[in-house]
Amino acid sequence: MIALLRGTLIEKHPNQAILDVGGVGYDVTVPISTFSKLPDAGGETTLRIHTHVREDTLALYGFLTQDERNLFEKLIGVSGIGPSLAVKVLSGMPAGDLLNAIRRNELDRLVRIPGVGKKTAERMVLELRDKLPAPAGDDAAAKPSLSQLDEDVLSALLNLGCARPAAEAAVRKARAAGAPEEFEPLFRKALELAR
Repeated sequence: MIALLRGTLIEKHPNQAILDVGGVGYDVTVPISTFSKLPDAGGETTLRIHTHVREDTLALYGFLTQDERNLFEKLIGVSGIGPSLAVKVLSGMPAGDLLNAIRRNELDRLVRIPGVGKKTAERMVLELRDKLPAPAGDDAAAKPSLSQLDEDVLSALLNLGCARPAAEAAVRKARAAGAPEEFEPLFRKALELAR
């Protein structure tokens, strides 16, 4: 699968960029947030790519940041949201605002995005609220940031299906309980506390 393209921007239009990579022109669908930051035609750029394959389509979706691509991939995981609607959602609201609206259950802000009705907004909140990172400036300022070891343990807990808030709390409690500075003991203690 194509994960990244680096090359010369041949054309750009809202929601579309054509990138020349080694003589091959790739037609990439992009959200407005990425389009607005692209260089002029002829400029060099790098896009993080999500390759979407269906039996009748092979489509590339491009993003300037890894965070935007991750959010896109979370959105298409919501039932009823395909890649086209996910691009509209990312185009309709800056990523930080979208994270805040989902985590704070602000349905009125979500339904203002073209193509997003009340039921879709409710599904977005229900299915994504616990899977998204904490919005900047929210409770992130109140809590100390996690070390790399803590992040690794948190990632392992999330992969096992723990909700993010519960997993973060379990890691912090395991630290407070004096778990050693090693992955396995810290993970085991946090897993015990997350249950």
